[in-house]
Amino acid sequence: MDRRVAILLLALTLVLASPPVVADDLTGHDRFLCSIGDVIMCNVDWECETASPSRFNIPDFIVFDLEAGLLKTTEASQENRQTPILHVSREDGLIVLQGLEMGRAFSFNIEEATGVLAASAARPGGFSGAFGVCTPLPAEND
Repeated sequence: MDRRVAILLLALTLVLASPPVVADDLTGHDRFLCSIGDVIMCNVDWECETASPSRFNIPDFIVFDLEAGLLKTTEASQENRQTPILHVSREDGLIVLQGLEMGRAFSFNIEEATGVLAASAARPGGFSGAFGVCTPLPAEND
């Protein structure tokens, strides 16, 4: 079997075998907190590794602030990282966010009614993907 087909079948099996995801309705919210599950990273030779976000220096929790156009780490992470969001679109029940930082293009696709997130990032020589769940946050001035 072609190695690429085997990897895609493995990823599909992991998704189907995962327990149901519970998240929250993000309709009308511009600030929310998302938790990222396991991440899969693949290189140009289709060598892939699946691990927790921290294994790849990805925060376990990300604050999405659509009004400010930023992705940020939580205060509890003590990392003080932030990344600009270059494009935000809300259409047909989806929140789509895209950006580019340090040679990595990223995209988040979030179901507004359920808060379920699918993310991907591409860089020269590799790509990564992850699923997650999101919940609304109060406005910063609340």
